[in-house]
Amino acid sequence: MTDLYLIEPEASPKWFPFAQCRPICELRAGAWLIRERWEAVAGGDAREVFGHRYITSFVEAGVPPIAEKHGIEGPAVVGCSEFVPTGSHLELPDEASRLVNDGSTVGWWIPEGVRWDGEDGDWAELELEGLTLSGSYDLITALELLLSPDTLDFTHEGGDPLPDGSIIIGDPADVVILGAAVEPGTIFDVREGVVVIEQHCYIKAGTRLEGPVYVGPGSEILGGSIRHCAIGPRCRIRGEIATTVALGYSNKGHDGFIGHSVLGRWVNLGAGTTTSNLKNTYGTVRLEIDGRKLDTGRQFMGTLFGDHVKVAIGTQLGTGTAIGAGANVFGPAAPPKYLAPFAWGTSGELMEREGFLKIARRVMPRRKVEVTAEVETWLGVLHDNTVSR
Repeated sequence: MTDLYLIEPEASPKWFPFAQCRPICELRAGAWLIRERWEAVAGGDAREVFGHRYITSFVEAGVPPIAEKHGIEGPAVVGCSEFVPTGSHLELPDEASRLVNDGSTVGWWIPEGVRWDGEDGDWAELELEGLTLSGSYDLITALELLLSPDTLDFTHEGGDPLPDGSIIIGDPADVVILGAAVEPGTIFDVREGVVVIEQHCYIKAGTRLEGPVYVGPGSEILGGSIRHCAIGPRCRIRGEIATTVALGYSNKGHDGFIGHSVLGRWVNLGAGTTTSNLKNTYGTVRLEIDGRKLDTGRQFMGTLFGDHVKVAIGTQLGTGTAIGAGANVFGPAAPPKYLAPFAWGTSGELMEREGFLKIARRVMPRRKVEVTAEVETWLGVLHDNTVSR
């Protein structure tokens, strides 16, 4: 087994709203987290993440500690968090090597007896398959490219017998249920891709799942049309949602359309929340992050929701909206396309630290996540770092 270390990119507007609230390697690219993809390549668990100073206090179950960059003794793999490997276990040579993709260095292989200090000299090159993300918006591109092969992998292992009363459009072998409860009347449309339902999920009658779709452990799908989505653990989803990534522990429990969007953890969308994901001009979408414009190069782009965002009922979000961590969105039905972290409404007022912590103490135990002293410390640091910048 090989140790794995991951290097975070420098914090910049292109990684808004996620770089401020979690490591980039903990974002979902297709069905899997970027870290999980690197672990598959390295054949071992990540030991540390080398992150910028704003996230050194970050803590979350299953996530390796955040540390300052330091030298590493082999055997080990070092990977760049903005690179998404797409292959399986890498055959590592005896010699120290740079991992490269399309001419760019995306990591390093450090064999036993070799030390890495961030420089690689004349190391040999070892090609690695994958995709380099240019910013948070490229999580949608990764979803489009990777979700279909990710879900297809599950068909090799099979799954539970199809529930009575299910309606299958396409090959029944492309419905993979792994210990989930599915009510009669659920529609599985697998003509364009596989549908995977993980253990302890609940799928309510009246749901239409159009593959490829991945639903993570413990999630509840409560009706509506779900297509081309990767939904992380312990989410509650209802209504129309398309080409969207949900990291986990988020709630969209009512009708409303969410398209080509990314939901961080602990997001709550009020009834009727709707995103626009296509400009009237059909041109590429630009984000505006604190006054800086970023061209996503994408024609379809909805909203980027940072961790712990709360959105009021009936909110209409424009094409290419970005909402910072901890923001509480209410007021005008159509808010601005950029909302700063911990925005309280749209007037420029910011949420107070204790108010944010009070909400987190109420919300997180509802998903059986304990707000430990370490978690509360991190949430306080998240607030202080982003509000003071």
